[in-house]
Amino acid sequence: MSLCRADRFLLTSAAVTAGSAAVFGPSLLSLGVPLGAYAVMMADGVFRPASPIFYPTLVRGRTDRPHVALTFDDGPDPEITPAVLDMLAAHKARATFFVIGRYLEKHRTLGERMHREGHELGNHSWQHSYFQNFYPASGHGREIDRCAQLIKSVTQSKSEPWYRPPVGLKSPAMARASHKRNLKVVAWSIHSRDTMIRDPASVARGVVNRIRPGDIVLLHDGHDHEQRHRPLILQALPLLLQGLRERGLSSVTVSELSGETLPVASAPSGARLAADDARS
Repeated sequence: MSLCRADRFLLTSAAVTAGSAAVFGPSLLSLGVPLGAYAVMMADGVFRPASPIFYPTLVRGRTDRPHVALTFDDGPDPEITPAVLDMLAAHKARATFFVIGRYLEKHRTLGERMHREGHELGNHSWQHSYFQNFYPASGHGREIDRCAQLIKSVTQSKSEPWYRPPVGLKSPAMARASHKRNLKVVAWSIHSRDTMIRDPASVARGVVNRIRPGDIVLLHDGHDHEQRHRPLILQALPLLLQGLRERGLSSVTVSELSGETLPVASAPSGARLAADDARS
């Protein structure tokens, strides 16, 4: 089995450090410089969601079309997600929902509606634990597999869904689990800050002012804590969708933005969306 990118990085870093000590002799400088560079790159790999150091990560899609991808994390939420779906339908927009498995299990009908209306379901782990980045590869694998199996059941698809790790954090263990499953990992190029900013207009304006073809936008229709909600999206999303329209941009799924072919849902609403795109 081939080594994942994270393990190649670790081995290369160890070899460079050992080589420096062998050539220049063990000293504060010969060891400190490679170890310092290793620490900086290690931190980047863990804490920067877009970092490719541990694992190939999609951050932006194709830029040759007027398309962007709106992605929604931490749902489905029965109080928020239905209204989000209504707004997307009104604007003939498609999106990717990175669902938490335990929520999808409770609200499976919402997942079925997402798929039926032409949206894409992505894997955001089963529990969305803030401690997941400390799990061994087997622990990451269990989180990934349990959510993926439920998504495949909901969508009646054999394809492995896109994966977005909780909080966007990565680790060598997560990379090993993803490499073993040949996962497609996706981050984002624009963070809407909809979990921090309290003004919906500011959230929408912040995205619209920065967005360009190919961008992947992080939004939230759910909350990782049970019984808590993020209603700000209900006011921000109409403004954001209107801003996209004024800029001549349309929202598609991550798979579509990346250039992959995604089967269109068989329901009438999904077919209408595909037909609209074919005519445009």
